[in-house]
Amino acid sequence: MTNATRLIAFHLPQFHPIPENDEWWGKGFTEWTNTGKARPLFAGHRQPKVPADLGYYDLRLPEARAAQAELAREYGIEAFCYYHYWFGGRRLLERPVDEILASGEPDFPFCLCWANESWTGIWHGAPKRVLIEQTYPGEADHRAHFEFLLKAFRDRRYLTVDGRPLFLIYRAWQIPEVAGVLDLWNRLADEAGIARPFFVAVCSPNSAWDPLRHGFAGSVTPRMPVLRQWVSWRDPLAKLSRWWRARRGWPTVYRHRDVIDGMLSADTRGGTDYPCVIPNWDNTPRSGKRGLVLQGSTPELFRGHLRRAIALVAGNAPERQMVFVKSWNEWAEGNHLEPDTVFGRAWLEVVRDELARAASGVPGGASEAVSDAVSDAVSDAVSDAVSDAVSDAVSDAAPDAAPHVPSDAAAAAERAR
Repeated sequence: MTNATRLIAFHLPQFHPIPENDEWWGKGFTEWTNTGKARPLFAGHRQPKVPADLGYYDLRLPEARAAQAELAREYGIEAFCYYHYWFGGRRLLERPVDEILASGEPDFPFCLCWANESWTGIWHGAPKRVLIEQTYPGEADHRAHFEFLLKAFRDRRYLTVDGRPLFLIYRAWQIPEVAGVLDLWNRLADEAGIARPFFVAVCSPNSAWDPLRHGFAGSVTPRMPVLRQWVSWRDPLAKLSRWWRARRGWPTVYRHRDVIDGMLSADTRGGTDYPCVIPNWDNTPRSGKRGLVLQGSTPELFRGHLRRAIALVAGNAPERQMVFVKSWNEWAEGNHLEPDTVFGRAWLEVVRDELARAASGVPGGASEAVSDAVSDAVSDAVSDAVSDAVSDAVSDAAPDAAPHVPSDAAAAAERAR
């Protein structure tokens, strides 16, 4: 499938064991550990979420990586953006990407996002416990980091923007003298004979930090970090609801359709801030009662969200009509496009349909308003039906379901995003 819109899905590589997680959380820990043991915390809470077509895969297996790529390609996703971890010369969760580079398979575009933050125990009440610290030792380390990145940038599958390798940084504002680091990497790219990278900063919507003034070509702004604040300010009753749920040991819960309009911004900073769509969210498998649940997420609700994001980039130059999806496979955050046992491939079918719609130039206006109204009605009906069914089942089994208390493993998973 060929589309005008470039849909790029964030991809979490923590679906294979590593020695560090074995030491911290027990032998064999992966992202599936918390996903599989999740339990409903309140009536109508749909947990655990169970993968369908791809199953509980292991990303050490070439067959698993190939199946992901085949599925993404079938539904029009242009590339995966793999989270990449570099802690002052030490890498973690590197095996999937290393094997993709070494083998040349799967033949599917990709780029990297440096998830530059420390892993700590903050999500289970031990914020001072640092598992591995994100450090920036200086120029020698930045040079060594670029030497690794160069292997990826030279790969024929690596995603480019105007011929430049696309590279994202998760917490760019935390890097000392980040503009100087980007300048160094640009000079190293010149020396290596490759195009200078197209640097994109992953930003927080409530931050005044300007990536364009620090050498970045653009930004992407997932709007989840301030969702709680945004809802509370708009509706004082939300504060009371959160207090009551905390007393009962419940997570924070919002109806997805009530908050989804605030998860995109019409201000694209002149086409340099690329929208990030979020189909669903429930991170209680990682965070337990500290979690956040977007209740009533459905593919039809996602349709309008994605359609608006595509419209935001429609006026950009073709190479820059980028929309990011968070995420392809963050199962322990209830945040995925991969098929599950409730909706099957419906999330992906929405992606395919909306990309095709945009590519065909279907006009908006009155017809779009009608379509959105129908989508909202269908979304409400499906959401209510699913909620009622799950609520009945949960109520019969455990009318006052006790909050699920995550193990220490939840912290590692949360910080490994």
